[in-house]
Amino acid sequence: MEPITLTTGRLLLRPFTDEDTEEVFRLCQDAAVQRWTTIPSPYERRHAEEFTGEIAPEGWRTSTMFTFAVAPLGGGPPMASSSVTLRTLSGIWEIGFWLGAEHRGRGIMTEAVTELARWSFTRLGATRLEWRAEVGNTASRAVALRAGFRMEGTLRAALDNNGTLRDAWLASLLPSDLGLAGSRTYLPAPVPAGP
Repeated sequence: MEPITLTTGRLLLRPFTDEDTEEVFRLCQDAAVQRWTTIPSPYERRHAEEFTGEIAPEGWRTSTMFTFAVAPLGGGPPMASSSVTLRTLSGIWEIGFWLGAEHRGRGIMTEAVTELARWSFTRLGATRLEWRAEVGNTASRAVALRAGFRMEGTLRAALDNNGTLRDAWLASLLPSDLGLAGSRTYLPAPVPAGP
């Protein structure tokens, strides 16, 4: 797919470019980003170069991962990263994100995740969007919940964080959760009658 841009009331979601390398490197020095995401730690400049110059563009070329720089609508350097990654050919995608420390607490990530979710359902034909985070990452969980995701449980040893398997929270979002029509019929399991 050719890279595209998305906009919200305050944000521009656009593909990363080589010009973003220094800001990505700076933002990824944050201890919380390194602790709670699967980026390399320590995060070196070469990792930022690989991310902006190879990893993010390759996902667009192969249509398997669409990574967006989250920047102010009026212009400026990226504040965050958000991506959707294809998990199954039946339309299940996974969303991931990180946000620079100085940009937290203003609803930026929730706004970006909600827009990316809408795009995933309407443009990619996603049938289900999943969010996973290491158990304990309460900030990421709060963003997912504010964006409408529903918690489904804890997966044991489901997340590889720099060579160590960790338990992960799992939540999902369906098109209907955002008031959108799905691309496929969904028949939920019947709710058992009470005692």
